[in-house]
Amino acid sequence: MHFFEESIKRFIEKKEMIKKGDHVAVAVSGGVDSMVLLSVLHKQRNRLGITVSAIHVDHMLRGEESYEDFRFVESFCQKHAISFFGRQADAGRKASESGMGIQVAAREVRYALFREGMEKLGANKLATAHHADDQAETVLMQLSRGGHTHSGMPAVRLFASGMLIRPLLCVEKEEIAAYAAKHSISYREDPSNAKSTYTRNRYRHQLLSFLKNENPKAAVHIGYFAQDQQEDELFLQAMAKKKIKNMAVWKQESVSLQIEPFREVPLPLQRRAIHLILNYLYHGKTAFSFLHIHHILQLLQSTAPSGKLNLPSRLSVRKLNEQCVFAYEADDRPSNRTDLLFAEDRLYRQDAGTFKLKEASECPDGAECFRLKPNTPLPLSIRMRQDGDRIQLKGMSGSKKLARLLIDEKIPLAFRDRVPVVTDADGTILWIPGIRKSVHEGDGPLLLIYEKE
Repeated sequence: MHFFEESIKRFIEKKEMIKKGDHVAVAVSGGVDSMVLLSVLHKQRNRLGITVSAIHVDHMLRGEESYEDFRFVESFCQKHAISFFGRQADAGRKASESGMGIQVAAREVRYALFREGMEKLGANKLATAHHADDQAETVLMQLSRGGHTHSGMPAVRLFASGMLIRPLLCVEKEEIAAYAAKHSISYREDPSNAKSTYTRNRYRHQLLSFLKNENPKAAVHIGYFAQDQQEDELFLQAMAKKKIKNMAVWKQESVSLQIEPFREVPLPLQRRAIHLILNYLYHGKTAFSFLHIHHILQLLQSTAPSGKLNLPSRLSVRKLNEQCVFAYEADDRPSNRTDLLFAEDRLYRQDAGTFKLKEASECPDGAECFRLKPNTPLPLSIRMRQDGDRIQLKGMSGSKKLARLLIDEKIPLAFRDRVPVVTDADGTILWIPGIRKSVHEGDGPLLLIYEKE
């Protein structure tokens, strides 16, 4: 067996990714990484005792060129008698309707179709071609953004009705390319991988490239760091959960924590306990950062008998003598205040975020945007939802109740009264940031830029 294949096989065994009898669907873009992964797993299918199939999603972002990728993967699968599931999904339209960045929208439609493909194929595992360089980029991005985790991507995680696995995390990009050349594995290049407009590409071509010039094995070392962090994190989270089991009362929308016994818990476990509480209340949404955890710990360690912190989406943390209560402020209705926004204005709304209306050609990285029609009546209004609100959605005839839309979009109940609503001067709803856009988006010079709190 080739050394490259042996490395992957050992990694699969170490992480217990695959068992005999598994049906593994490989997410195949047509690029070198996924084509190599598909080829290796297909070649080793009898040795591993598995069934291998392929899933391809055409995001329709590069016209005929991306459709040729679709046909390329389909043809490869036909040639090698590999079951194939392929779909087209308009990621550009998804981004336009929701206000998401194009990469976020593409990921959403891609993973939705991965779920559908697994069901259609009867697969219980989805294999993606993320490798050691991808892992290094992810860790660097997490560290730079100040997220509450910096352990990269897990090798195995729950997904759909089965598991998502990443068998190539143990190998570098150069090794994958070398294997493809040695075994004459054909693939297609995506020119968007070279564009510096995408955040990950900047990390790849500038930061990681610099680190690998300093040390060619930098990606491997960061990968080892990520593995250690993941293993440590799982262990410490389990300990934290056990420690606070009898210190906290968990309810549907609140958690009460006994302060004095919590103070005796080692600090690394305190941090993870707070993380567990916030993750529970935010329903798995990453609405908080390490700074929020740090501020909560400061509140708990202070000698003041009381205090309060306001977190995103109206979650408050109140210190009341011997208790710390994490709860949504459901007793008070959101402010009925309507804020007006003129051209070149900047507006901050507590629990919502920052809105800017200005002439701009592109949406800034990390923001969500809505382009106004040239004749949109100003000023815009930013408010919370009201009874009877209706919106005319892109791609739909007629209008839809906003209350129904939030249910259909699976917005948690605690968040629904905190969703910002953007209207024009006539009261027509233009946009529900982060959720859906109306038919009233246009091609005028003014761009509404929203940065979530």
